[in-house]
Amino acid sequence: MKMDGAAWGEQLARHSRVFKPEGPGPFPVALILHGCGGKTPFLEVYAQVAVAAGWAAVVVDSFLPRGVSSLDAKLTVCTGLRVRGPQRAGDVFAMLAWLEGQAWADASRIFLAGWSHGGWTIMDAYALGGRVAAITRVSDARPERLRAVVKGALLVYPYAGYPALTTRHGWGEAPPVWSVLAGKDQVVGWRAPKLALDRLARDGLSVDQMFLPDATHAFDDNKANDPRARYRPDLFEQVQAYFADALRASV
Repeated sequence: MKMDGAAWGEQLARHSRVFKPEGPGPFPVALILHGCGGKTPFLEVYAQVAVAAGWAAVVVDSFLPRGVSSLDAKLTVCTGLRVRGPQRAGDVFAMLAWLEGQAWADASRIFLAGWSHGGWTIMDAYALGGRVAAITRVSDARPERLRAVVKGALLVYPYAGYPALTTRHGWGEAPPVWSVLAGKDQVVGWRAPKLALDRLARDGLSVDQMFLPDATHAFDDNKANDPRARYRPDLFEQVQAYFADALRASV
């Protein structure tokens, strides 16, 4: 069943958290997309980084509106059984539509930031191209709107292996991309994301790659429950600064 973008965006927004600088706005907006385990507190630190840089931020919860609990997410989303990147890409378009109705938001200046599964979501939102409305089931999803209003994207240890689309299809026209790859990532690895990013660079996009050789997956999440993750507050601070620089470059 197809959905209207603004209506789905309203459902997503009910479970998401908005952070804003002081004042009435309108503010440029960073949409922050969580990984396959669901919305976790460390992403709110990144939201505060955005606020300090003069941006509003929305930490989007893609799972609770779908009735997906934290346990469900770990058992079914993290294993690829449901809510894959192409389907979740509809959330990006829905939030863009929702923001058009928010007086505090400058819906013409958006930054997308995704961690792991959230990075896959952003990448497939671009790579789907003209198929996006049919695949995401968001009836008014328009790739031209995405390309017009999004001024930059941050991809932190994004999933880019099969069946993710970027390496095979590219994005076409797209904004500058910043990325963080972890050299000791045993969840998504770094080679597949690098192949995808290198494809974008060959296509002429502006792509900046930060490679952290000693970082694991979820190195910035102090509550990660994956035994392969090792929290690194020093690297967390480094990526916060990187995010802030990307936002300032995208105003």
